[in-house]
Amino acid sequence: MEAFLSKLAAFNDALNTFIWVKIGLALLLGTGVLMSVATNFFQITHLRHWWSKTFMGLFHADSHDKSDKRSVSQFQALCTALAATIGTGNIAGVAAAIAIGGPGAVFWMWVAAFLGMMTNFSENVLGIYYRRRNKENEWSGGPMYYLNEGLGSYRGCKTIGKILSIFFAFSAILASFGIGNMGQVNKIVKNVESAFFANMQPVVLWGSGNSQVTLVALLIGIVLVIIGALVIIGGLHRIANVAEKVVPFMAALYVIGALIVCAAHISLLPAAILSIFKFAFGIKAVAGGAAGTAIATVITQGCKRGVFSNEAGLGSSVMVHSNSNAKEPVKQGIWGIFEVFADTMVVCTMTALVVLTSGAIDLQTGIIAAGTDDATLVAKSFTSVFGACGGAFVAIAMFLFAFTTVLGWSHYGSKVIEYLFGLKAVKYYRVFFCLLIISGALLTSSLAWDISDTFNGLMLIPNLIGVISLMPLVRRITKNYIERRILNKDVEPILSYDPAIQKEMAEAVAKGNF
Repeated sequence: MEAFLSKLAAFNDALNTFIWVKIGLALLLGTGVLMSVATNFFQITHLRHWWSKTFMGLFHADSHDKSDKRSVSQFQALCTALAATIGTGNIAGVAAAIAIGGPGAVFWMWVAAFLGMMTNFSENVLGIYYRRRNKENEWSGGPMYYLNEGLGSYRGCKTIGKILSIFFAFSAILASFGIGNMGQVNKIVKNVESAFFANMQPVVLWGSGNSQVTLVALLIGIVLVIIGALVIIGGLHRIANVAEKVVPFMAALYVIGALIVCAAHISLLPAAILSIFKFAFGIKAVAGGAAGTAIATVITQGCKRGVFSNEAGLGSSVMVHSNSNAKEPVKQGIWGIFEVFADTMVVCTMTALVVLTSGAIDLQTGIIAAGTDDATLVAKSFTSVFGACGGAFVAIAMFLFAFTTVLGWSHYGSKVIEYLFGLKAVKYYRVFFCLLIISGALLTSSLAWDISDTFNGLMLIPNLIGVISLMPLVRRITKNYIERRILNKDVEPILSYDPAIQKEMAEAVAKGNF
């Protein structure tokens, strides 16, 4: 078994490097630039508009409208998407990026997020435009539909559109088991064990050293399976109801805690912020022979962890945004902008500042202190301020972040299963997904986390090919929205590829229901 796992890890490392370094990052950043240019940098030029319709819109009743039982409210769609995106990547992922790539990785995380805003915007616009109702009269949408119906509508592209849609769907299924399940659960177990059971003599079930599986891990896994099943098997509406209650609370709680830690280390805050820009283009070797960090490593770590966190470019969150009751593609698109902003610009930045002001990173050289473990770096930072409660705080935050990610990804997997095999197969997938949680609890290596990175890339490539190919459509829909909603021109709305849905949505929009 060890020989097999070793070969699997080597193969995954080679594939991961090829996908991310050779193809993925250029495609990711390039798509963000293209979509920003195509929409005239909507994230900046219409900042006031999208901010008023998203964050300020949280206080408006229409964002919470649940009258249509076939869909979820716009706020529920956002929270479910954030449930899936605000996960271990926001804590452990950011710490790992800084430990490997230095403080400059945060700068590239911001760059990826800034450009990713318009990538996520475009994905959501296409998701709403190409969605359709399934046999249960619920909305179904996602990259597999705009690859098949959108890219596939071009002359000579029908077959490639179908192939890419199926490739995306199978990659999403695998990703739901990796990034969306086992990787998240494994981080929950490790942090709960470290925070609450570190001083107890472990009851080892099998294995030894770093490969031992404890009774505590098994029990935590069983509890997570039970809780997960109670929510996941209930479907999207139950997941959305949980997400809209848990996500705002957990995000606010974590940000407040991080602000307190930063306030306690406020003397280091200016140097920490300066180091982000200072080392954005690599870390030179320092006296004493310490190894430097190449610019490629800094960019790769920042962008990888950025997309691992906010998922812009993966096409995953489109599958829940498409379930929104929004009638306007751009209306849901701007929620995608806010999603990336909240996830990376707010939550990830707070983690970065906590790490950089912790003293574990030399702000003069940008190199992590010897003997520092990036896996527990954030917990130690909180412990330095809150004492023993700090580790517990991070463990609870990690639990909420990671478990809500599991809930969100269970929906993504359900939608691609529906696309490939039909609605009847979804209930079997949900049961299997819940049972797989126990595997994540018992994992003893980082292989699941590493494979998750690869699955991200496998989803990213076909999705971004679809987004780029449909750039003229995104531009046309966005221009149409701006003319009608911002410039108040009297023009026909562009709302759906399907004439029947177009008519239905246009009538709703005419009545003021956006």
